[in-house]
Amino acid sequence: MSRLEATGDPPPSLSGGAEWRFRPAWWLPGPHFQTLWAAVVRRRGKPALERERVELPDGDFLDLDWNGADSGGAPIVVLLHGLEGSSESPYAWGLLAAFRRRGWPAVVMHFRGCGGEPNRLARCYHSGETGDLAWFAGELSRRFPDRPLFAAGVSLGGNVLLKWLGELGLGAPLAGAAAISVPFDLGQCADRIERGFSRVYRRYLVRQMHLKIRAKFGTWDESPIDLANLPRWRTFRAFDENVTSPLHGFAGAEDYYRKASSGPWVPRIRIPTLIVQARNDPFVPGTVLPSPSPSVRVEASPHGGHAGFVAGAVPGRPRYWLEERVPAFFEEVLAERTENDTGR
Repeated sequence: MSRLEATGDPPPSLSGGAEWRFRPAWWLPGPHFQTLWAAVVRRRGKPALERERVELPDGDFLDLDWNGADSGGAPIVVLLHGLEGSSESPYAWGLLAAFRRRGWPAVVMHFRGCGGEPNRLARCYHSGETGDLAWFAGELSRRFPDRPLFAAGVSLGGNVLLKWLGELGLGAPLAGAAAISVPFDLGQCADRIERGFSRVYRRYLVRQMHLKIRAKFGTWDESPIDLANLPRWRTFRAFDENVTSPLHGFAGAEDYYRKASSGPWVPRIRIPTLIVQARNDPFVPGTVLPSPSPSVRVEASPHGGHAGFVAGAVPGRPRYWLEERVPAFFEEVLAERTENDTGR
């Protein structure tokens, strides 16, 4: 693993580490090449995963995919995927493999209905649902009481993670966290994705959400969603107004965006947290990025796209920088914890 050039003094919360600089591959200029290469063009290299299903207290279930690593006493890492993502998403299996190389057990916690089979209840998942993460973190703490627990979230998963950390403050049961390409303000992001080439991403994602809703409710005798009108809801706002909100108890899209956005919760985070964001993210306007704090390090690059961050000097030989940066941050947090414990 190579450290990139340090660019300044570290924030006060993490005095032992250097700040990193992302240098994009020159042959992948602009946000869309970065985004699409990482999501579509990247060669498959998914590690073998071990599936586990856990039952939730409300009668539903979560599907988990583990990377199979365990070097005995190593930290546990929870990975939270993005909208319509899963352990099949390249960023997910890239991070799973990166932690496997270190001997760290890592697990993708699929949001409800994202593990390949519709969930049971008349609800799905959404950007502000933190209850399942809270339950699963408690389950891991019970299973592995003596191991540090970390979490990393990408896009929607990053929003869920940051909101949960802000809700808990000092009570968060994690040693550290990382959030990547986060939609801090869901309303502004819903507007941003309606501009320019970003509409291509919106069309794909909304189409996937439509397919999932039809697969889930199409066989129900009484669907809670008006499936006949589903094709009319082609934007995020229309889908969230007519599907996300009624399924999850929101008064409408604006109510959902206000209550589920992670941005207002970031100042309340009290554990070491890394936020990695590209200012040219085609999903997220740069104006919504939060400020750093003693607990939160914000690394905002001019480049990187959405969950891209592809480096590499030789065309066709990419280096996936996030798979270096996120584990390095967690190792830094561990080192500082050890130093503090030793100095007591």
